[in-house]
Amino acid sequence: MTTAPEKSTAPGWFGPALDFGPLLAFFVAYKFLGIFAGTAIFMLAIAAAVLVSRIKLGRVSPMLWLSAILVIGFGGLTIYFHDPKFIQLKPTIIYALLAALLFGGLLTGRPLLKFVLEAGYKDLDDKGWLKLSRNWAWFFVAMAVGNEVIRANFSFDQWLMVKVWGVTIATLLFALANVPMLMKHGLALNTVEKQPPLPPQG
Repeated sequence: MTTAPEKSTAPGWFGPALDFGPLLAFFVAYKFLGIFAGTAIFMLAIAAAVLVSRIKLGRVSPMLWLSAILVIGFGGLTIYFHDPKFIQLKPTIIYALLAALLFGGLLTGRPLLKFVLEAGYKDLDDKGWLKLSRNWAWFFVAMAVGNEVIRANFSFDQWLMVKVWGVTIATLLFALANVPMLMKHGLALNTVEKQPPLPPQG
């Protein structure tokens, strides 16, 4: 008799840690080893995150796949050309793609964010999903523009500080700012108390 595959018992923070861990490794490696060694470690770390996700969770999220492809691709260009602008472009591309997908879904009446976050927002009604998708679409537009402004006008060190800490804080605050609207559209209070689910990040 065969047994069903064992369901993952990974804690709730495990998924976000897989997303943030490679970026944190990049930040630390850059501080001690410089841009290009840090970029190489970033590439290795995100490849490891994909592998760990596959083993521990039994799947790899589309966002993690996209991040891994872009990090390895643009990281390779950064090292080959010895030009950090390539790795700095990666967040802009991800934010722009996410915004385009969400706006495209809204134009057809489909809140695409629902397919990513439905498990965390089980009681949210259709109007709430549309508003949430709209809000995050504009947030990603702002993040793409912001990344380009910072990349063009500040040093790599300053850009990385904003990318690691500023973006993380801004994302969490924006997620929390959406909670009152979400609760008006059916989001349960106990979901908010546990952790406001976040969309994929760049």
